Amino acid sequence: MTLEQSIKQLPTSAGIYQYFDKNGKLLYIGKAKNLANRVKSYWSFTPSLGPSTKLSSRINKMILQTVSMNYIVVNSEHDALILENSLIKQLNPKYNILLRDDKTYPYIYIDNSQAYPRFEITRKIINAKEISYYGPYSVGARDILNSIYDTCKLVQKKGCLKSKKLCLYHQIDKCLGPCELPISKERYAQEVALATQLIKNKSVLIKQLQEKMLFYAEELRFEEATELRDRIERIKRSEIKSEIDFASEENYDIFAIANSDSRAVVVRIFMRHGKIISSSHDYININEGFDENEIYSRALLDFYKDEKPPIIAPILLSNSFEDITLIQDYLTKVFEKKAQIVVPKRGKKKDLIALATLNAVELLKKDKRSVDDKILKEIQELYKLQKTPSRVEIFDNSHMSGIATVGAMVVYNDGKFDKKSYRTYHLHARDEYGQMRETLSRRVESFAKNSPPDLWILDGGATLLKLALDILDSNAVNLDVIAISKEKVDAKAHRAKGKAKDIIYTKDEIFRLKESDKRLQWVQNLRDEAHRSAITFHKKTKLKLDQESKLLSLHGISPAKVQKLLNHFGTFENLKKVTLEDITSLLNTKDAKTIKNIYK
Repeated sequence: MTLEQSIKQLPTSAGIYQYFDKNGKLLYIGKAKNLANRVKSYWSFTPSLGPSTKLSSRINKMILQTVSMNYIVVNSEHDALILENSLIKQLNPKYNILLRDDKTYPYIYIDNSQAYPRFEITRKIINAKEISYYGPYSVGARDILNSIYDTCKLVQKKGCLKSKKLCLYHQIDKCLGPCELPISKERYAQEVALATQLIKNKSVLIKQLQEKMLFYAEELRFEEATELRDRIERIKRSEIKSEIDFASEENYDIFAIANSDSRAVVVRIFMRHGKIISSSHDYININEGFDENEIYSRALLDFYKDEKPPIIAPILLSNSFEDITLIQDYLTKVFEKKAQIVVPKRGKKKDLIALATLNAVELLKKDKRSVDDKILKEIQELYKLQKTPSRVEIFDNSHMSGIATVGAMVVYNDGKFDKKSYRTYHLHARDEYGQMRETLSRRVESFAKNSPPDLWILDGGATLLKLALDILDSNAVNLDVIAISKEKVDAKAHRAKGKAKDIIYTKDEIFRLKESDKRLQWVQNLRDEAHRSAITFHKKTKLKLDQESKLLSLHGISPAKVQKLLNHFGTFENLKKVTLEDITSLLNTKDAKTIKNIYK
């Protein structure tokens, strides 16, 4: 069936559609209340099939590359919205905008129904009647909470009241001691009120922390002073300075967007009880043109996800967008109450939008990545990448004669290594090919929760490159891959003057660049970090294996039996969780009982 026939036979149902290029690469995913009407709006059918004259340059470029399409019918436009968002995050189409924000923001809460309540942190709604929430906080929630317990004489730990006995916290004057002493609820409520004031007014909290920091410095307690200094900085980090004060208890979630030709930034500001309490932002690469509707849709869907937030506030936007009604209806279902999305035209709400927009513009001006964009553009051009590689994942494996086999993924984002996003894997495969297949397959399985990057880099040659491309193709994921390996002579890495000559492999070409070429050095730098990470994790794993093996050996379990267990169960952690019957399927009953007794 030709593309034109496919378009003309589309149903009038709600659903999602997918456009593909001549190589079967996914170009775009869209949603529709009426598939036939929506898809036909992209096309002109006379004198032959081609782009409609009403399209933006971005969409026109996409339509010119489209040679085939698929579609999925769903029950409603609401279902289409959810499916579209999910597939975009998993499959990373070339012309869709991907906002890689998988964070959930913490809240501080207190259960007022308790006799002596405590403040704690949550990311979800707590099922209790008298809960008070404060937040959300982009950073610093734990620091605020720790500061509250350092300052206020509250019950410090969950288990304190159960002990019925005064502890160290009472002795150092950090707890009133209601576990044993007759502390009235009124007296305890004074401490809760003080803590609440500090949570609501960070400037007061920060002033107290600064005074304490200076005291530690004067007492030459520099380690404690440094810890407080860092805590203050983290609490301050999400704070936007503003004179706007509603002098009321109003709550708002404010979103604003600014963009250049290649980047956009989404700013979120959270006002609670009439005061701005925190903010956050995310940068977005614009590879094929700016689309405000898609950015707003992604920003709202990704922030609220599909769970009712602890605090539901009216949403203020700097501009309206095409899908605003659809997103509002969706959020109404999530919130279980009417969602309010407003574009203020005047007054203090308009001032909040102006503040958010100003911060978005300033963030865009300050967007100085540590690697020159020119180099990244050159890398994109040389290796024929679909996108400028802003976010990159690099993979390597490590083992010693098949023992302590591990995989590592390091992440390079906006010119620096993002160590919080690093991942390590315990592997079962015995050969290099199987190990890389296992590592990459496990990463692909996580795309639903953690979206694909712009580029994969593998420590390996053409065989592993093809493996990665096959895995991605079988999962319909749109993602560039390159591999780097040492030049081999007689099956051994060739070294000249102590340096290995590295070769770059892409889907279509092989590159033997000069050692001074910055485009080669960029890949080498990333590969070396992945190698370092894999080796470090391998050493830790090997050390733990040796310790556990010695423990079992002391109880009469031979190394051969230990290896047999690991080959079957994978890790000692898994071995500790299995039943006696599971172990008996591999070893005799005596040995199985010995192992279960060791790991009681």
